[in-house]
Amino acid sequence: MTCVLLGDYESLSRLRIPMFLERVSAGFPSPAEDYVEKTIDLNELCIQHPAATFFVRVQGESMVECGIFPNDVLVVDRSLRAQHGDIVVASLESEMTVKELHLEPPPVQLLPRNSAYKAIIIEGDMVMEVFGVVTNVIRSLKRGGRG
Repeated sequence: MTCVLLGDYESLSRLRIPMFLERVSAGFPSPAEDYVEKTIDLNELCIQHPAATFFVRVQGESMVECGIFPNDVLVVDRSLRAQHGDIVVASLESEMTVKELHLEPPPVQLLPRNSAYKAIIIEGDMVMEVFGVVTNVIRSLKRGGRG
């Protein structure tokens, strides 16, 4: 799975969208409420550290079992220190990839979340740099199936 850089947070303008007070049921329908609780800006919702945030578009299927699919947009925060179990954007031997960071027990591994792919074990003189921690996934849902 590879990534394509889309841009950074600073280049985006603010857009406030209405947010309804009533939650939407994913089970049985509930009566709709006719009022708005507040407005939200998706930038504020998805981005904690604007100066350290960038977006990438996903290629490949190595992370589908954790809900990351081809063409999804990832929100990546460079200011967060990557921890065991984080989904990260990393450079491995000069190639960008999205994987789960596995630190314990050694050796360090980049784990795919698709059983058809093998773990990448970081050993010897391999060069791996974590560019940032994935904090959100943005996906377009199209009518008639997955976007």
